[in-house]
Amino acid sequence: MNRTPTVVGLAVATCLVSTTAFADLASTVARVKPAIAIVGTYKTTNSPRFALRGTGFVVAEGSQSQGNRLVTNAHVLVPPADADPEASLVVQLRTDNNSWQSRPAKVLEVDALHDLALLRFDGPASAAFKVRSSDTVQEGQSVAFMGFPIGGALGFSPVTHRALVSSIAPAALPTPTASQINPKLIRSVRSNSPFDIFQLDGTAYPGNSGGPLFDPDSGEVLGVVNMVLIKGTRESALSNPSGISYAVPSRYVLELLERNPGN
Repeated sequence: MNRTPTVVGLAVATCLVSTTAFADLASTVARVKPAIAIVGTYKTTNSPRFALRGTGFVVAEGSQSQGNRLVTNAHVLVPPADADPEASLVVQLRTDNNSWQSRPAKVLEVDALHDLALLRFDGPASAAFKVRSSDTVQEGQSVAFMGFPIGGALGFSPVTHRALVSSIAPAALPTPTASQINPKLIRSVRSNSPFDIFQLDGTAYPGNSGGPLFDPDSGEVLGVVNMVLIKGTRESALSNPSGISYAVPSRYVLELLERNPGN
């Protein structure tokens, strides 16, 4: 006779915890959203003039809450061999009136091994993410990621997804021309992989590449989304998503920033 109140009490407690968790994420998203950016190229003779390549995020300068440096994936950048000399690298940042402002950018460093790139953009400093070491991240930990899925098809509005770190396993990095991988590639390279990567149980899309993986409570960056597992053809990443994505741990972002102090 005493079991029913206990079960009801547990159910109520679970609902309260769940509601609090979503409330925390909502406040975190509102706080970090101004630091998310669009990375692409601009050419006056193209239509449209701006071509989205992926997502990026502004990183803080030391203890400051703003910065002029931005992190994205190396594969988001146009390979040098394919670069159009008349097109320029730009990032788009959200302004106070909720519009997008284009800023010229330059590449400070490309870390091809970890699929990372560090950029600096012109103009005043922007709101920024704080980057935390990923060394304490555990399997089963709740995370969130933000970006621009499917490019501009859904409009230039950042989208947030919740996920779990389902596995920490050897990496299978993408080729320079693709941000998707398949099971065969994973099996072929994992045995010789030089570092571990986070496998997520969340669905990312090509436009999410370069977006931040962050702590839902603090908003601190724990990784960079860089790949999505596809089933079948590349087009199936949109029509039949696997629900499995990958992110590069933030320890390599911190190393990238340490190699470029004050740049």
